[in-house]
Formats: sequence, C-alpha cells, structure tokens
Amino acid sequence: MTHDTFDRPDIEDDEHTRDDDTPPGGEVIPFPRETAVDPDAEIDHDQDDDTDGETDQDDDTEVRVPVDPPGRSRPTWSESVRGEQRRDVIPAWLRSREALREQSAWVLDHYKHVFAFHAVRTPVYAGTLALRSPLGAARLVGGALRWVSDADGRPVRAEAVRKADAAEYLKLAKHRDGKVRLRGTILAAAVLAAGVLLTALLLAGPTWALVVTLLGVVAGLGWAGAPEDRPVIGPAVVKAQAEKLSSGMVLRALGALGIAEINKAVAKGWGPRAFVAPITRDGPGWRADIDLPYGVTAVDIIERRDRLASGLRRPMGCVWPEPAYDQHAGRLVLWVGDQDMSQAKPAVWPLAASGSVSLFDPIPYATDQRGRVVLMSLMYANMLIGAMPGMGKTFALRIALLAAALDTTAELHVWELKGTGDLSPLEQVAHAYGSGADDDTIAGTMDSIRYVHTELERRAKVISGLPRDVCPENKVTPELAAKKRLRLHPLVLAVDECQELFTHEKFGKEADTKLTAIIKRGRALGIILLLATQRPDKDSLPTAISANVGIRFCLKVMGQTENDMILGTSSYKNGLRATTFTLKDRGIGYLVGAGPEASTGRSFYVDNPGAETVCTRARTARIAAGTLTGQAAGESADTDRTPVHDLLADILAVVEPTEAKVWNEIVVDRLAELRPDVYGPWATLDSQAKPAQLTTALKPFGVAVGQVWGTPVDGGKGANRRGITRDDITAAVTKRDGNRAAD
Repeated sequence: MTHDTFDRPDIEDDEHTRDDDTPPGGEVIPFPRETAVDPDAEIDHDQDDDTDGETDQDDDTEVRVPVDPPGRSRPTWSESVRGEQRRDVIPAWLRSREALREQSAWVLDHYKHVFAFHAVRTPVYAGTLALRSPLGAARLVGGALRWVSDADGRPVRAEAVRKADAAEYLKLAKHRDGKVRLRGTILAAAVLAAGVLLTALLLAGPTWALVVTLLGVVAGLGWAGAPEDRPVIGPAVVKAQAEKLSSGMVLRALGALGIAEINKAVAKGWGPRAFVAPITRDGPGWRADIDLPYGVTAVDIIERRDRLASGLRRPMGCVWPEPAYDQHAGRLVLWVGDQDMSQAKPAVWPLAASGSVSLFDPIPYATDQRGRVVLMSLMYANMLIGAMPGMGKTFALRIALLAAALDTTAELHVWELKGTGDLSPLEQVAHAYGSGADDDTIAGTMDSIRYVHTELERRAKVISGLPRDVCPENKVTPELAAKKRLRLHPLVLAVDECQELFTHEKFGKEADTKLTAIIKRGRALGIILLLATQRPDKDSLPTAISANVGIRFCLKVMGQTENDMILGTSSYKNGLRATTFTLKDRGIGYLVGAGPEASTGRSFYVDNPGAETVCTRARTARIAAGTLTGQAAGESADTDRTPVHDLLADILAVVEPTEAKVWNEIVVDRLAELRPDVYGPWATLDSQAKPAQLTTALKPFGVAVGQVWGTPVDGGKGANRRGITRDDITAAVTKRDGNRAAD
C-alpha cells in the first residue's frame, strides 16, 4: 500500500526540522493521520486553526472516534415495551367508589329531571296534539291520494307530452295505470280493515281499548300535523355546545400561538406524528397527549393558555394544558373540558353530612378539572394559602379546619385576624379561638403561638426519650398519638390573614422567630401550621416561613412575585401561573405538595350554616370521646396557656364508649396514667380510700356512684364494687354545657 505525500504548513523542508538521528539527505514523508470515519456522518469542512499557527504534537497519534457509534440505533422490542406507558384497563371512575357513586347519582338525577320535566307538561302536549290533529288528518289524506295517483311520476309523463313522444307516453301511462290499481286496492283494504277494527271496538270492545285507540289516533294525527320547526315535545335539557376535540383542532390552535418552531414543524409535516396516544374521553372532557417539536416546552404552551383557548374556540376555564412531569419537557397533556370549571356545579364535600377523620390519613380537600376528588395529607406537613381578596382563601382554609375538627383527638387553635367571623363555627370545638385585627386578638394569637412553641420543646423531649423500638422513626405516629399519657395528639394552629400578625409592631418579630421554629421542627412532632394571607410579600410573609411550607394553595394573584411567594421560587417559569385565573375563578387555584405533582384544584365549598352543622357534629363526637377542651369546654384561657384539666372530660377519655360501667379504682388508675401530675397521688391511696376519692370528686357535678358489676384487671372473679356509669358522666357534661350556654 502506498501513501501519497502532502504538504503540511507546519513541516518545513529545512535541516532544522530534522532530528539529530536523521541522516543527511534523508526525506521526511508525513503519513496521513488515521481517522475513523462514519460513512453516514456529514463532513465538517470548517477546522479551527491554532492561534500560533502550530498544531499539537499529539495530533499525529490522535484517533478520532465517531460521535454516533455503528450498530443498531433503535431499541429492541423488549426495551421499547418496557419503556411504554400502560393505560388503565378499567377507567378511573370505575375504580373509585366515590367517583362511581357520583356518576351513578348524576345519571339518576338527570333522568329524574327529564321525567319530571315531561310529566308536568303532559297536559300541554295533549292539547297541542289535539289542536294539530285536523291538519295531520288532512296531510294523511292528501299524502295517501298522491301516493295512489302516482303524483311523483307526473313530471316524467309531462316531459314525454312536451316532447310529443307518443310511444314513451303510452308506456309510462300503462305503467302508471298498473301502479294506481295496485295502490288503490291496498288503500281500500287498509281503510276496510281500519273500519272493521273500529266497528268491533265500538260494538264489542272494552271502553278503555276504544279510548286508547282514539287517543292514539288523535296523537298520531297531531304528531303528523306538527310543523318541522315547532316540535310537540321540547328538550328537557339544553346540550352543551362542546365540540368533540380532534387532532385538527389541536394543531390549528397550536399553530395560532405564534411559536416559530411549531410553525416550522407543521410545514415539514409534524402534525400526524404529534400525538403519542389517541384523543380520548377523560371525565367531563377530552384529553390529548402531544409531543411538541424539538425546543418547544409545555411551559411555552401554558404561558399562552389564553391564545390556546382562542384557537380551540373554548372558554379559558375549559382549557387546561399541563406538563407531563414523568416524561420530558416537551410532552404536553391537554385537557379540554365540556364546561368552564368556574361554571360547573360545585361538588358536595364528602364529609359534610357524615363521617369522621384521622389527620394521619388523607382528607378530601378539592376537586380537579375532571371532577375527581383531590386528597391532601395534613399530618407531617404545613400549609400556606394565598390569594387576592375575595377569591375564596378563607373558604379554602375552612375546609382544612373542618376536617381537623372531625378528628376528635386534634387540638385546634384558630385565629381569624380579619374580624368578620368567617371561621366562627369552629369556636365550639376549638381549644383557643379569636376573631379580629385588634391588639387583644393578636396578643391572644401570640399566646397560642408561645404555647405551641412550648409544646414543640416538650414533644421533642418526649420523642427523644422513647425507646427505639417504640419510636423507630423519631416522629409522632398514630400509635403514639393514641397513648393519651404522652399527649402527642395532633395540634393544629391556624392563622387567617397572617399578614396582620407579621406586620404588627410589637409581636411581628417574635411571631416570625417562633413560627419559623414551629414550621421547621413541628412537622415530625404532630404540630400542623395553617397560614392564609391576601398579601404575599416579603414583609407580610417572612421568607423563612414561606420557604419551608410543604403544601401550598395559590388562588388568583396579580403578579409573578406573589405567585412565587406562595407556590415557590420559579413556579411561574415552570408553568404554575395563578395570574391566569379570572375573577370568576373563585376557589380555583394551583395545589402544590398535596400529591407527587402540582394540580389545579377547586376547594370544596361549605358555607357558614353547613360549617355550623359539621362543627356541631364534631363537638358531639368530642364530648363522647372526652376530648373537648379549652374555650370550647368553657375553660378560661390562661395567659401562659397551661394545659387545663377537666375531670369529667378526662374520665370520658379513659373510659371507652363500649364500657358501660367501670369500678372507681380502675378509673383512678387510668386517670393517674393519663395525667400523673394531677391524679398520680390518687393512685397511691389504699384500696378503700381510692374509690372514695373519686366519689368525693364527682359530688360537685351531681354524678351518683353506686355498686356496679365488674372484673379485676388481672382477670379475677367478677364482683359488685363501687363504680360509675359512663352515661351518667356524659349526661353531666351535657347538662354543664347547656347551663353555660344559657348563661
């Protein structure tokens, strides 16, 4: 193999360029460098020159490797199948009991409405048919005569006469005569049969059959006499003018956004390849999954949501573009609803009429665009709600608090600093409650914050002192919260219009410091902080607090700064833009932290009377469980918020509802375990003094103590001993609360 020589500017034919070992007169033959070439690769003719005009010495030994290695470029069948996203075999609404119940209820309600609508108008329908029956009879007779006389063939025969074509006319006339004889015979037979049937009904048939026949004839003639533009029966419902979503509509709308890369891709035939799955029905709307052209992200579409809605010719409240968080930045999930989300009938809160809650489990908080229930876990999280005034912020906070109220173990501290009483229904279950923007209310709010901060330290010590096998995760669990002696029950602190607190001259700085500690450390200690504000800025909402919130719900705000203060830094750039909501989108916002992905949600709506009903139910449950404390129980709020003790409530707490009667000595032992600092000395008394102590303590409440049947804790023989009846304790609590309400 021979190699051609070639000139290189960096090699001069000079003796200075030869090595010392090169013999005089020798010739240096430079060989071309070996280069691995990809036959499919494009050749780049632009090469960079060294700044000093010389090449590196290692260039002579460099081997260039192709960027795209040879071999297969497509994944194997197994790799492609494993990477595919499987679609649900059974629709989501069939796998959810609540969704199925809601769908069934909607269908039943729909047809009940249709039946009632037409039933009320039946007399009108009957009268209309009767009035139109003469016209219907005339149309029926005229149509029969035209059919028998073959009126439809008259223009053809007339054309033959016009052309003076005798042969053609005679053939047509002969054909018509045959048809007329046959049709006349059929008509005569039909009239004769109808006459015979009517005569039989008149002479021998039952009256009801004759009446039904006559009504049917009149109804039929009336139906035949109805004008085409004025039907007898009108629609019971007006169908939504929602056009079925198609690929052409989507591509048309995307092309109208003014994005250059989309326009280029459409020109190159990108459209048919854009959809990664068929456009399908998804709840009350349509869903399209689209791979956007290279360089275009889902956020680019989201920030043009108004123009996208215009391109689809749908209201903005129907068009919801979303990024596919589990795919890539160019995957767009477009959901187009049949009805504007703000105009849809609000769903009923599942807990409005019945049910209880454990804050360790998810609670129903909102519904998404598709009408599905959005669940939210408050335990191990804190929540921040922000919006401009009048957009449903307080109602969104109220749902979380009503759910907490239905957990009989939760201790609520509720402070509404607007002063309108929007959260007043919770006063009957809250350990501490206040409403107002005055200094006294804000001072009370600080008392609760100091109390919670003290609880933070106490709970941390309790958790750290528990054995590793009892508390392996170093946080409050349902099992630990159930141990009443540890007092690790859920503790909920809510402050509405928190900007009034943080901007207060006297308490603002202290509130910032203590709430920052609570929000950072309280999550694992069973402490839940709920904040709501209509002024999300650095002065009204300290950055240290907003940056550590786990759950965020942002309704309409005016600008990017407010948006990111609530939802987190860069949320606006990532497509979460609460600025796009309109004034009619009350209760609708972006919910972040409640699930693995951000979602658009509409918080359940519970008005004041409904909230009163829920809180009354919660109060009854708390009385039965013996967990009604603080202001709700009529106890005075001490300035240091030292935990108060109610003997009757404590007895209900240690005696289960299933235990109708219990010995005094057993109750005393349980009380000592619940509050050792209060009832501990009672448990040290002898076997006779211990029951007497409880009897004496219950006398002021009018609770009678008598002989009750029971068995010892260690499982000995049953016997009659001095004890209490749980119903007597419950009755005493009810009587006491009634007297306080009367006062």
